[in-house]
Amino acid sequence: MKVTVIGTGNMGSAFVKQLTKAGHEVRVTGRNAAKAQALAGQYPGAQAVEASGAASASDAIVLATGYAEAPAALRALGDLSGKTVIDITNPLTPDYMGLTLGHDTSAAEEIARALPGVHIVKAFNTLFAQVLADGPAFADGQRGSVFFAGDSATAKATVKSLIDSLGFHPVDAGGLKNARYLEPLAGLNIYLGYGAGMGTAIAPAWISK
Repeated sequence: MKVTVIGTGNMGSAFVKQLTKAGHEVRVTGRNAAKAQALAGQYPGAQAVEASGAASASDAIVLATGYAEAPAALRALGDLSGKTVIDITNPLTPDYMGLTLGHDTSAAEEIARALPGVHIVKAFNTLFAQVLADGPAFADGQRGSVFFAGDSATAKATVKSLIDSLGFHPVDAGGLKNARYLEPLAGLNIYLGYGAGMGTAIAPAWISK
């Protein structure tokens, strides 16, 4: 699969690592071209590109920026009509201990409103960068879960395939409005990791008997 990653921070770096490891063809773009080049240079199968046109021929785009920067970062790629965008953002307060949106909307829905015609799928927002970088296996032998929500069946199928390829357990969370549940779940995970001192090697999981 051809995947464009927007962002060179901890999550963007973790995505590039795992996507190239899984055999995907990865393009990396970000505000700092030198940082994008350095990141791509670490992994065969990755290349740094300018934002304009970075999404051409891509099967999926990973939005690994902050929520506030998301619409502008996507628009910088050019026309994304019909493209599948994986939104990993969370609308966090400055201290990371709360959300700025909730109940009647979500970051994912607001991004979708800002870019009509783009297929936004909420996914990976409940994972810390450490968990993504380390891979899906936990000490108890359980696979980490990745919840995904969106309104396009085709886009969700693409995202599910990508999740499977990385070895995580995909959990279909329904339509995009259910990002209203996934973003608070990420908030709880962040609280447990930082506020409760459990660290960043944790993640919520969906299990069944």
